[in-house]
Formats: sequence, C-alpha cells, structure tokens
Amino acid sequence: MTQRLDINPYGRVTEPATLVIERLLPGPASRIWRYLTEGDMRRQWLAGGAMEEKAGAPFELVWRNDELTDPPGNRPEGFGEEMRMKSRVLEVQKDKRLVFTWGESGEVSFDLKAEGDEVLLTVTHRRISDRANLLMVGAGWHMHLDILAARLTETRSEPFWDGWLKLKDDYDRRIPA
Repeated sequence: MTQRLDINPYGRVTEPATLVIERLLPGPASRIWRYLTEGDMRRQWLAGGAMEEKAGAPFELVWRNDELTDPPGNRPEGFGEEMRMKSRVLEVQKDKRLVFTWGESGEVSFDLKAEGDEVLLTVTHRRISDRANLLMVGAGWHMHLDILAARLTETRSEPFWDGWLKLKDDYDRRIPA
C-alpha cells in the first residue's frame, strides 16, 4: 500500500456538524464494498447486521467492539458489551457509493474511488449533534477504519478501546471548542 501525502488519517470537520475521514485501502472496490454491505464482513471492523442493498431498506447496526481486536483493550465506563442502532439505506451505487441514516437524525456516506490497485474510501458523517459526539464519532470512525485497514492488509490493529480513548483525546485537541 502506498502512502499519499494528501491523505491525513484524522477526520476533518468540513461544516460545523460534518466529519470527513479518508483511507487509501488495497482494492479492488468490490472487496471494500463487501466490508461495507455484508453484515458478517462489516462486523469484523465496525458493526454487524444484515443490510439489503436497496434504497429505503431498514436495517440495524449491532456493535460488539470488544470482539474487534484481541485483546479488546479496556472498555470505558458507560459503554456496554453491545450497542444497537436502527438505520435506513438512502442510496446505493454498487462498488461506488453507499449512504444510510445514522439513527434518527444523522447520515453517513461511503464513497469509493479506484486509484490503481487501491481504493480511496471517503466516509462523510453528517448532522453530528454536538462537539462531545463529534469527538466520539471522530475517534470511532478513525479506530474502526484502522481496524478495516488492518483486516485488508492482514496486520494487527491496536486494541480497540485503548486506541479509541487515545484518539478521542487527539480529536479533543484537534477540533476547536
């Protein structure tokens, strides 16, 4: 995997309630697409849950972050072993773009762009409720994408919770109050 100098692993706030984060991943796009849309594949880096690849289709994301890395790290107080969120698919362009609701008010889009043997994955999370959630979401997407990259390159990732806590502090310093 090559390193593009214009890709920063940290998310950036592009509007007051929007976070954009990018990763250059080993392709092809169809492989990345499976990790976005197939519940068993998505479960390995983000959250499980069956998803119909059809606009309007409801689905549920099921997080079990303790299962993402071995060891999982130290789960912070206030986080359970499992979290669930109802969502709805808004847009599907196979191997190119997936958009779905994030709970009741947010929205997440995944855009895939082939770059030679690699794929630029751009995640855009819109309508984040406040700065506290922006820090958690930024650290969450960052850590989850690090795990996805590790899966795709067959390397090990930092323990999920330890990495998330460090990243949350990083995002607190990076994102203006």
